[in-house]
This record gives sequence, structure tokens and C-alpha cells, in this order.
Amino acid sequence: MTGTDPSQSSVVILSCSLNPKSQSHKLALAAQACLRVREVSVALVDLAEHDLPLCDGVGSVDHPSVKTLAGIIDAAGAILVSSPVYNYDLNAAAKNLMELTGASWTDKPVGFLCAAGGRASYMSPIGFANSLMFDFRCLIIPRFVYCTQDDFTEAGEPGSEIRARVDQLAATAVDLSRALAWVRANGDSDPPR
Repeated sequence: MTGTDPSQSSVVILSCSLNPKSQSHKLALAAQACLRVREVSVALVDLAEHDLPLCDGVGSVDHPSVKTLAGIIDAAGAILVSSPVYNYDLNAAAKNLMELTGASWTDKPVGFLCAAGGRASYMSPIGFANSLMFDFRCLIIPRFVYCTQDDFTEAGEPGSEIRARVDQLAATAVDLSRALAWVRANGDSDPPR
């Protein structure tokens, strides 16, 4: 979070699907709408709109798109990762983004919005979350959204139960980012009651 005013909050939503008909992108849009209703500063980053190189350990982090996204992530108070699930894991675009911009994630709350083909992949964010915790000391929000095709309406929109869970996740992300901002600004002072 930029600044030290805990009443201010910013959330970046990373929509990691490259599919134009993505259900996970619809989850990202739902989270964006929830945050706007709460009058929280929110940025939705659609990876389909960014030409990112594959992380090769050489010069990929110097790519202009990587620098832009690293700046957006670095300025955020919290991050929501919205990703499809492929082969019991978040998609490769999400992992590539983390590898390219990882240092920008440091010490931030991170939550997950996942759309999968079946119910068996509900543990899919764990590997990604572990990397964030151990490599970048992120605070993983224990509440996450996991859904399948059955959780969407006939029109292809998230159903009411999923929308309520998205709203809970968004609210938790804001609360955590504000709490962390307060602690960073006030150090050893007693928290407000």
C-alpha cells in the first residue's frame, strides 16, 4: 500500500486467464464490482492484454510490460489472483507472472479466485501460495473462492452464492491491507478500538 493512511486501501486483481470466455475473468470482474461498491481503489489487470515474456532468468524482468506490472503490484495493498485451474494447479500464466514480478508481492495479503473443471482440484492454490509465503513473505488469505461450471448461471455469470463468497474475500483483503498499513504506520502503538 502506498502511503501510511490505513483508511486508504488499494487492491490489484490479477486476471490470469488468456481465454476471452474465461470464467475466472468473470470472478475477477465480480471482485472488482464488490470493491467499487465499498469505494476501494481497485485495479484489474487482465494478463490477456499484456505481452509478457516467459521468465528465463536472463533479461525477461527488464521487459517493459514486466516493469509496468511490477509497479502496479508493488503499489497495491492487497492482491487477488483470479486464475483457471489446469492439471490441479493455477495456470502457467499466473506462475510466470509471479516469477517475473515476485519481489513486488513482498509482505502483501494475497487471495485466490479459482475456476476449475471439477471439484477435485480445490487444493490447487496451495503450491502457488507456498511459493508466495516462503519466497516473498506474503500473507495468504485463508478464505478463497473455488468454483466450477455448476456455480455459474445459464448466462455464464457467477451465481449468488459465489458472488457472496467473492464479496467476503474482497472484504477480507481490504481489512488485512488496512490492518497491515496501520501497523506499519504506528509500530508499537496500541491499535484503534
